[in-house]
Amino acid sequence: MPFDPAKLAADTEAFCQELRPHEELCYAERQFNDQLVPLAKKHDLLGINVRPEYGGRGADNVSYFRALARIGREGTGVRTFFSGHLSIGAYPIQTWGNDALKRKYLPAAARGDAVLAFGLTEPDAGSNPREMTTTYETTADGYVLNGVKYLISNGGIADAVVVFAYPAGRVADDPARRVTAFVVDTKADGFAAESFAANAKMGMPTANTAMFQMENVRVPRENLLGEEGNGFRVAMGTLVSGRLSVAAGCLGVIEDCLAEAVEYAKARSQHGKEIARHQLVQEHIARIEMARVASEALVERAAALKDTSEAAPADRELASRADLLAAEAKFFASNAAWDAADRAVQVWGGKGWSPLYRPARHLTDVRVCRIYEGTDEILTLKIAAAVLGKEWEAFR
Repeated sequence: MPFDPAKLAADTEAFCQELRPHEELCYAERQFNDQLVPLAKKHDLLGINVRPEYGGRGADNVSYFRALARIGREGTGVRTFFSGHLSIGAYPIQTWGNDALKRKYLPAAARGDAVLAFGLTEPDAGSNPREMTTTYETTADGYVLNGVKYLISNGGIADAVVVFAYPAGRVADDPARRVTAFVVDTKADGFAAESFAANAKMGMPTANTAMFQMENVRVPRENLLGEEGNGFRVAMGTLVSGRLSVAAGCLGVIEDCLAEAVEYAKARSQHGKEIARHQLVQEHIARIEMARVASEALVERAAALKDTSEAAPADRELASRADLLAAEAKFFASNAAWDAADRAVQVWGGKGWSPLYRPARHLTDVRVCRIYEGTDEILTLKIAAAVLGKEWEAFR
């Protein structure tokens, strides 16, 4: 059956409407939303970008990121789950995995019988993944991994994680010290995950964030993702998908902030009239609307270019342009969402300061979007280098 964008949009809307009361309650109680996965499974949203031969819907990037924008209106924590499961979980397996690896993980993930995650960040390796200390050793039948991964979305609920490691015993300047990617089962002996308590994070209390340790975790040879030593390419290619998913989610945040600000401004009266009639309140509304229009244009353009690039995988120049536009969309939309949430809080006044209301939750949650999947600073340098020329890169 061919992919139906209208059906995806309808299913996404039904999911969001059914999820919202659960998310509201869980947020107030600052606890993980254990209804997210069951409801996403019910509405067939756990394989949106997975190809039909592996059990998914086979959505194009434009349709997929539109769905994430709608999901983003329900909160950055909700959208982050989908990013971890699909954008940086299923995507690298589908893109770099062999057919056996895809059939081992993707159908279960698309059905909702397995949750995926992406393990790149470590306690001392964030913006520079080359400083990772996780290692692997080759054995007769596979690999043995040791190391710690940190701040991993879905890390405490995942059944499998895409993990990156260096070969053990190689010094930092050894040209043979190259990153390799693996798919690691979380039930393997020596794998231990610990989820962050809700009060250990500024926001997203309803989403799972964890760290995990691997102590002599055995990984079968068939769970190698891509070629040995090609992990950095896998990681950087996956981050293009991840950054676009963040940008799309931030667009959803802006849309919801606009709806909340408009509704409240029309209902709230001060100084003898609705505050929507006050010029300075209208300025906030106009600025949020401009953030929405600009972010939507960037996300749509970046998603369309990613579709074009994926249709011509040998075109490296096209891939580079898609990479840059994803970075630009993520940088712009995450900052625009932060500003939009701040303005929505201002329109709501005292009530806007309370997490009982949506503007405050958006403001708290969306702040992390300027950090994960590429910090503002890293993306600024990436964009500037693209304008100046590669020889002007700040980090070479």
